[in-house]
Amino acid sequence: MVTISPIRSEGDHEAALDRLGEIFQADDGTPEGDERDILFDLVEAYEDRHHPIPPPDPVAAIEFRMDQAGLTRRDLVPHIGSYAKVSEVLSGKRPITMSMARALHRHLGIPAEALLGEPEVILDDTLAGVEWTRFPLRAMAKLGWIPDAPDLRDRAEEIMRGLVERAGGPQVAAASMFRKNDHRRVNAKTDEYALSAWCWEVLAKANAHPLSATYLPETMSPDLLRAVAQLSRFEDGPKRAVDALAALGVAVEIVPHLPRTHLDGAALRVSGGPPVIGLTLRYDRIDNFWYCLLHELAHVGLHLNDGEDASFVDDHTLRGREEPNGGSKEIEADRLAEDALIPSDAWEASEVSLEPSGMAVMALAFDLGIHPAIVAGRVRYKTGNYRLLSQFVGSGQVRRQFEAV
Repeated sequence: MVTISPIRSEGDHEAALDRLGEIFQADDGTPEGDERDILFDLVEAYEDRHHPIPPPDPVAAIEFRMDQAGLTRRDLVPHIGSYAKVSEVLSGKRPITMSMARALHRHLGIPAEALLGEPEVILDDTLAGVEWTRFPLRAMAKLGWIPDAPDLRDRAEEIMRGLVERAGGPQVAAASMFRKNDHRRVNAKTDEYALSAWCWEVLAKANAHPLSATYLPETMSPDLLRAVAQLSRFEDGPKRAVDALAALGVAVEIVPHLPRTHLDGAALRVSGGPPVIGLTLRYDRIDNFWYCLLHELAHVGLHLNDGEDASFVDDHTLRGREEPNGGSKEIEADRLAEDALIPSDAWEASEVSLEPSGMAVMALAFDLGIHPAIVAGRVRYKTGNYRLLSQFVGSGQVRRQFEAV
């Protein structure tokens, strides 16, 4: 019986290789064949520890392909961007970006793992049609959503794909990208790239703080919405509401709006994940917070339970302006949110619907167990006079509750 010893040194390694050379052709099932198989495993383990194969060198891979195909540096310009960039890449002064790697892989057949220095890399095409430089990169970097760098535009795809991964990956990002539909509430001047970036940041924040509770659709009832609305009577009501919803498996993330998004909030649910509500607080008022939260929560209860990817994004300055044949889901969410905040029968029976005085606002708020700002906000919306009752709406009293979160 042959005794096989562990490989602990280079000498042991050389001896094992010599022995493998002697028994390489041994038949399976024979003592020599078994010895060969064991030695293979021992040699491989030793080499993995002491002689790891370095990752492929991207520049060497490009130069090898150039030599194979008889290409010059000028032939690489369409795939890398300019002659100067080609020179910088080949000299190692400029890293290969995702967009360069995709172009070199697609048009010159250079393996992706060689270009990116990682084994088994797949250049996902789910977001292949995205124009990465159209994202508001500077504004996003200023907010800390992506790393700041002097060459942001050159590295746009690489940097934005980092946000995509934090949001849940290409499939999730594609599902949550803004798409025009017949129930949208989006300003015609909205930048779709900025809006998608905002949605990805909302999802990324939610992923960074996963909830322990599992969302159960049956919990999202009108009574639950009403109970959430009644948390408004507390000074820290917004924070209490976010915590209460987290305990039900619904994430609420406060994410500032980007320029040209004209955005108040969103309700997102993608790839079977939990519902995520995003709020911008672009109007930092108590009445605005509670309407936006309840509206998005209404979307969660009404429209995010069928298992399909869904994204509702809302500019509530457009509330009530939908076309007769459009906006049906937005109108449904409006009605549920309005009734949860102030039931229609209570509104119609109240003096405030006829005479919007401060005392009438306080009386209805007391009867319903809600913050007076909600009643004042309803009066201002119904009358279209946003100068009324401004002392009640709680300007500047919401964002500060979340600044340390």
